[in-house]
Amino acid sequence: MARPKKSERTLLESLAELRQAGVQMPENSIDSLDEVGDLKIRIKKILNILQDSPIKAYEMTYLIMYDISDNKVRGHISKYLERQGCIRVQRSVFIARSENKRFQDILETLKEINEFYENEDSIMLVPVNAGDVRSMKLIGKNIQLDTLINPPNTLFF
Repeated sequence: MARPKKSERTLLESLAELRQAGVQMPENSIDSLDEVGDLKIRIKKILNILQDSPIKAYEMTYLIMYDISDNKVRGHISKYLERQGCIRVQRSVFIARSENKRFQDILETLKEINEFYENEDSIMLVPVNAGDVRSMKLIGKNIQLDTLINPPNTLFF
């Protein structure tokens, strides 16, 4: 006998089920080591967003940053953002390029989640100009960001 298909639940529905099951939202949670992936792969994904075809008038590039104390809520939000096509830059920072309507949908969903339980968490959605992101500087890892953003024009004969 085949296993029944898993039903798709929204992030808000998942959090409601956790609350109904009696899961308490702790005051201060220790930050879990979320899997953020290799830095070179993340930079390549970011650059694909920025160097893709020209941005249409109804598209926008934006950063989503959050400071959420609860591990479960933070995990649900990160999975939700990944399902929405956002690319993780750091543990609590995502970048996305989408239509304004999707941006508004994500904004409304995150507002609902933040109002769902008492907290002092913060979530920021910041529209950015693709040129500004191209001019960002990276401190830490030894990666030549300029070469990745603006590959040299070299012709070999």
